Amino acid sequence: MRPGPASRGSAERALTSVAAGAGYESEAHRARQSDQGEGLESEPVQTPRLWHVTLSVSGAAAPLDELRRGLEQLAHDHPFLLTSRYAPDHAEIRYWEEARDLHDAAAVALRLWGEHRQSAQLPPWEIVGLEVIGRDTYHQRIAEGYGPLPAAPVGVHPF
Repeated sequence: MRPGPASRGSAERALTSVAAGAGYESEAHRARQSDQGEGLESEPVQTPRLWHVTLSVSGAAAPLDELRRGLEQLAHDHPFLLTSRYAPDHAEIRYWEEARDLHDAAAVALRLWGEHRQSAQLPPWEIVGLEVIGRDTYHQRIAEGYGPLPAAPVGVHPF
């Protein structure tokens, strides 16, 4: 589970990320183990990576002030949220997710809206788009002038 206090309405399922566990030990830890003569498994250890997520949602028009308040609550509940843009009938949420692989990052992203819908009082919209790209790909796109611009200013803004 993400650090920090539980979101309001914690009776519902909480959004979780993939736990690091023993398979994600740092290079320094592995070096100490080998210095101490402890055996290391021959399988390569997968470390968590950063993924840039863009989640698009859409549905029936909602009052803008309620939508903005809901997105601000989502940003409070999900501290890694970079920016949200919204209009009466759609919104786009961008953030960084730390996960072992794309599948794990996408799974968390696909649960984000539904799992926070009640606690943040978000509209009953459906997910209509999802993009998950690795950190290197994100930075390569930005350097080449493609892809979404870096999230500045950070926060919740109208389209």
